[in-house]
Amino acid sequence: MQSIAECYKKVSKDCFKFIKSQETPKDKFKNKEKTIRSLVPISFWIARKASKKNPYIVGLAGGQGAGKTTITSIISIILRKYFKLNVFVISIDDFYKTRKERFLLSKKIHPSLMTRGVPGTHDINIMLDFFKKAKSKKFKSLKLPKFNKAIDDRYKKKLWYSIKKRPNVIIFEGWCVGARAEKKNTLKIAINSLEKTDDKKLIWRKFVNQQLKSRYKKLFSKLNCLLYLKANNFSLLQRWRLIQEKKLWLKNKKSSNNKIMSKKDIFKFMQTYQRVTQNMFRYTPKYASIILNLNSNHQIKSVVYKKK
Repeated sequence: MQSIAECYKKVSKDCFKFIKSQETPKDKFKNKEKTIRSLVPISFWIARKASKKNPYIVGLAGGQGAGKTTITSIISIILRKYFKLNVFVISIDDFYKTRKERFLLSKKIHPSLMTRGVPGTHDINIMLDFFKKAKSKKFKSLKLPKFNKAIDDRYKKKLWYSIKKRPNVIIFEGWCVGARAEKKNTLKIAINSLEKTDDKKLIWRKFVNQQLKSRYKKLFSKLNCLLYLKANNFSLLQRWRLIQEKKLWLKNKKSSNNKIMSKKDIFKFMQTYQRVTQNMFRYTPKYASIILNLNSNHQIKSVVYKKK
């Protein structure tokens, strides 16, 4: 297809430049060209559906460390550069509740809710309000929160995202975007040490699942499509998350205030993600619009289009 080849030629320089900005001396991306070439047709797919009148909301999901930020950024470069679309990218992570709010939640419901991540630790109202205002005919500029993982709290309001013009495409990415509740009978079986020791009465598990069944279901119903980055297993995600944390440390090591996690901390932290992540492994490919299968080397092995 000539148009896809033409698009690659026009966007590749910017895409390579972005990938280079994400590399460290010891951690280089492999098969960069193949990655970009895999994402060009997906960008065509999105661009065909995008409307100048109403934002087309793309959900993009994948486990921790799966490469959501990189893939989202490349798709947005292609949509902006080749298709001249106004694209706004934001992560569900930016909508985490503040440390103070999560502290109150942990006291009221369960101590594990102090740890950011699972459904129930995000501010759903801000997200729903954002989608509503983005589609409003009387669109005005918007300010949206920005979360600083290094301090585990939101940035000050002066550093928040500012949207001055209505986007044609909104890419809403996050590890649990599009996740669905699991059946009650499977909740009973603890899948890791954290659940066995800290959630013996199933209070935390049931709360998270109920959030998926209710408020998050309403939120994810606003998505026009869902792209899913599928890894082979959870241990791969743990490995990739360690690499991600090392990069974060290299980027922020000059600041003594940053809370960078150790390997032990990361594995414990990821146990809070494990149940929802593994449930997504099983079921998300059945309802996602596009599945990007990842190999063990963190590369796109194949792309499956489920919905036209």
